Amino acid sequence: MQYIQVINTPLGKMTLLSDDEFLLGSWFEGQKHFGGKYDLSSATVVDTPILQQAKKWLLAYFAGEQPNANELPMHFNVTVFQEKVLKALQQVPYGQTVTYKQICHMITRDELQANKLSRAVGNAIGTNPFVVFIPCHRVLGSDGSLTGYAAGLGRKSALLTLERVAF
Repeated sequence: MQYIQVINTPLGKMTLLSDDEFLLGSWFEGQKHFGGKYDLSSATVVDTPILQQAKKWLLAYFAGEQPNANELPMHFNVTVFQEKVLKALQQVPYGQTVTYKQICHMITRDELQANKLSRAVGNAIGTNPFVVFIPCHRVLGSDGSLTGYAAGLGRKSALLTLERVAF
């Protein structure tokens, strides 16, 4: 059974999805890849303990606190490669940024392999099923510029500003 809640945030509505054990995803209304691999229309609207925990985390985050998303039970319904990218993203501290190239190097120490991974890493980041919780908004272009964000560059900029990141 899957459960769903739609909540209001300072950056618009977010949809949260869980089952009985895990947070399964979070998406801003209107973002690319909304719902990921899930059929959100079949989920039941119920406020489960996991969804309550996720909402509490978001409230703290948007209040400028630094809650630890790694404490949330999340289930990755992604490929093995995508999971490696998501786990690398989880290592990027609040208020800091990395480049796509740095994420590639977090996945492999092989320079040649890392250079070949940039497009795949970008695709994996773009389909992150845990927007905000797994901080894909902290990834910048190699020149420090804001680059693609499935929920829109305006939201990416707002999230980085909330974290007091200069970009």
